[in-house]
Amino acid sequence: MTKKKWNVAVVGALGMVGTEMRKTLEMRNFPIAEFRPLDIPENEGTEIEFNGKRVKTLTANAENFEGIDIAIFSAGGAASLELAPLAVEKGAVVVDNSSAWRMDPNCPLITPEVNPHDLDWHKGIIGNPNCSTTQMVVALKPLHDYAKIKRIVVSTYQAASGGGQLAYDELELQARQVLAGEEPTIEKFSHQLAFNVIPHIDVFQEGDYTKEEWKMVKETQKMFGDDSIQVTATAVRVPVFHGHSEAVNIETEKKLTPEKARELLENAPGVQVIDDPAKDQYPMPFPTAHTDPTFVGRIREDFSIENGLNLWIVADNIRKGAALNAVQVAEALVEKGLVEPSTWAGKYLGPDR
Repeated sequence: MTKKKWNVAVVGALGMVGTEMRKTLEMRNFPIAEFRPLDIPENEGTEIEFNGKRVKTLTANAENFEGIDIAIFSAGGAASLELAPLAVEKGAVVVDNSSAWRMDPNCPLITPEVNPHDLDWHKGIIGNPNCSTTQMVVALKPLHDYAKIKRIVVSTYQAASGGGQLAYDELELQARQVLAGEEPTIEKFSHQLAFNVIPHIDVFQEGDYTKEEWKMVKETQKMFGDDSIQVTATAVRVPVFHGHSEAVNIETEKKLTPEKARELLENAPGVQVIDDPAKDQYPMPFPTAHTDPTFVGRIREDFSIENGLNLWIVADNIRKGAALNAVQVAEALVEKGLVEPSTWAGKYLGPDR
């Protein structure tokens, strides 16, 4: 790794994902000259520890982006729309975890194992994909490269933590209340999640699909660079704290056997295969929580169509689904020489907002 070091800010540094971003930067020894945690004004002055030092949190505003080379955002769409262009004007490259910029044609949407080449045309703001899309494309990319995927049918089983800290806390509270025979508190979710499943994540949109489901369609096509891939999704919230699971069915142009798929996946970056049905071995969210890989199992042929395959995909949605992917994007920027320490003085070139 180069001896150069970069000034890095995390926006939303005190939130669930922002905290994981800080930890990930530390664990992966990202070359940091200055680390600057940014958050809402109410959290100004809050001290955190980073690389063994106490650092004070500052307010996320234009002034506090001065001198920052890379700004990693976990602040929500509205904040990103307002603050990301300000960070770029101050000279930072932004990696944004919200949905605000993902489908902007001027902003690449990046999963480093899938489309790192798209970083080459960034104009200052880079989208970090939705957590459920990220783990799916990591697993499907090697299969797509070999056999060209024509159609994807995915059903997700998404953890409460995907809704943030308040959703995580509400599941824990509801479980305690239900077991105590009390009426469960329902604020973050549309219905009781404890001991239940809710086929509803984000708002309903066109065709009665949710925004979460449309994200998986559009983001997959964008990162694969192929709008002809047909994707349909059903996103379901389940009473799990950490880790999204997905049942994925693909149809390919070229025949892809389960054996060949396992071989491809075992050699794919970021993927770990757990697939031994005879020994009841397959990925599950509980034992894989707080880990980095995307886990794949239950790889089997779909006999209902000519070139069909079924897979079961699991990953920690806060790690690979959010924080880790964003840090990997920052690492790729550094490795490709696309951001120089305190010298990038670009200006956001996208459409007026």
